[in-house]
Amino acid sequence: MPDDSTQCWLFPGLFLRQVVATFDQERGSSDGGAILLKAADERLGLTRALVNCLSDVRDPDRVTHDLRELLQQRVFGIACGYPDGNDSDRLAEDPVHKMLLDRDPVEGEGLASQPTISRFENSASAKNLFRMGEELARGVVKRHRKRLQGRARRITIDLDSTADLAHGDQQLALFNGHYENTCYLPLLGFVSFDDEPDQYLFTALLRPGNSPDKRGAVGVLKRVIALLRAGFAKATIRVRLDAGFASPEIFDYLDAEGVEYAVAMPKNSVLERRARRSLTCRHHSPSLIHGGRSPPASALSSRSNPTLHLSLGRPHHSIRVGAVRHAPQERRLERLTSRFDRALGCYSSNDRCKYTPELNPACPMNNAG
Repeated sequence: MPDDSTQCWLFPGLFLRQVVATFDQERGSSDGGAILLKAADERLGLTRALVNCLSDVRDPDRVTHDLRELLQQRVFGIACGYPDGNDSDRLAEDPVHKMLLDRDPVEGEGLASQPTISRFENSASAKNLFRMGEELARGVVKRHRKRLQGRARRITIDLDSTADLAHGDQQLALFNGHYENTCYLPLLGFVSFDDEPDQYLFTALLRPGNSPDKRGAVGVLKRVIALLRAGFAKATIRVRLDAGFASPEIFDYLDAEGVEYAVAMPKNSVLERRARRSLTCRHHSPSLIHGGRSPPASALSSRSNPTLHLSLGRPHHSIRVGAVRHAPQERRLERLTSRFDRALGCYSSNDRCKYTPELNPACPMNNAG
């Protein structure tokens, strides 16, 4: 006997033709757009390159799902919004997810279960993960080298930490005071080219929740800078980091590499004392001085044209002023502060540089250093 309890004819009288909705399909999926993911992966060869970084130590006679299938199932599942390994059980018979692994959507064998996925994720060694990270970065650089035909004026590298909250007793999920929660603290790296607004992920390094921001940063920078210089020989490389990365080892590495960099520094009493004379410009008119201090940056910005970026000393070096503890570093800081002060001395009372360094060799910036 037919079931008439469900209304299938929708919006009667609203359209000239009937709008009918039925729910009698035996097999369906809400992830039809994932087919585009497979097309993109086939074109980029990403999962194919990543699986070559893994080693299979299982007994071949007992293997039902090879490493390529396990990796693709996990990658496509996460991309479709199923980050938990437990989701594998409910996706095992999904027709679209079967198609993503080149299986028949109806008659094909089911996908790997949650225990199999869990064993797969925990089987990767540190060496495997390192090689996969290198392969991901190499693939990103290769793609954009082909897209830009190896031509780029400036490549900007951005590193940042983010909180991946944990809701259990997972290994290395530790309490982070800044985020006030138990979490992991992965390090993410992005590259952008010239003035393009888009940033492209090239690395994601999983770290314990209580890791300092700088942990692993030098190793990531070493690998990606080498790849970028090989792919874009004439490009200027710039590194941008938040205050959590400001440390002697980071600065020493960036100086040795000869790259441009902009690193924020947390405010502290020593930094304020050392930088006070450089932050107060003697050449401002009295109307712009408020209580002996320089006007707020927002006020200066509103009165001036677009920001003039100063590059002191060699073109690939940037000035950094921060708190130091050792006498040799203090003397170096004084020299840097003096150069910075001389640069600020070329400003007139209307907050604009009296000289244009590119046009007027009399500007003190051209002789700083």
